[in-house]
Amino acid sequence: MESSASDSSSNIAGTSVGESVIVTRISQIVTPIVSDLGLDLYDLEFVSGVVRVVVDTKPGMIGENGRPAGIDLEKIGLLTRLISKEFDHAEPVPGRYTLEVTSPGLERNLRLPRHYIREVNKEVSVRLTAPLETGGERRIQGVLVGADEHEIIVRNASDVEIKIKYATIDRARTVFKLETTSKQDARHSKNSKHKFATTTEAKAS
Repeated sequence: MESSASDSSSNIAGTSVGESVIVTRISQIVTPIVSDLGLDLYDLEFVSGVVRVVVDTKPGMIGENGRPAGIDLEKIGLLTRLISKEFDHAEPVPGRYTLEVTSPGLERNLRLPRHYIREVNKEVSVRLTAPLETGGERRIQGVLVGADEHEIIVRNASDVEIKIKYATIDRARTVFKLETTSKQDARHSKNSKHKFATTTEAKAS
């Protein structure tokens, strides 16, 4: 088994019935481990032999610098080892697979309603599957001012609020804007904007 650490980024999804069953098994193993470490399971995928576990701090947690708390590489590494150990015992994935444990970073993909709800009042960029009937835009950027289980509301630069159904969204992400008042703050923001990830390749016996 080989492991490597690198800068990198949960729609809990599978592309088939078989993969959905595997994702359910993985979730049952991963969720309590993530919770025991005081973290939030942000996303979970099993696609093309890759198990991707995305974790974040609990919503609203603030770090020592007064900014939203992040996850360091040491904790990502610990989580990877704990999950790998449980996978070796439970073997939820048949055959060869790659385990990737990562943080979402400051610019994060938004795929589930709970992702949008968590990021209300943040700047977002949304690409639609088709242009809007009013205005014809296919890309919308602005402040996410509302989100529920059915749709989101984005206020654009013209102060117009646009309602968008999830079914019409092709992809979306938060937009990181560097706002600092000192060189020290700038250095901290630059160092903390990366995503952390560890990857482990394994083969079920």
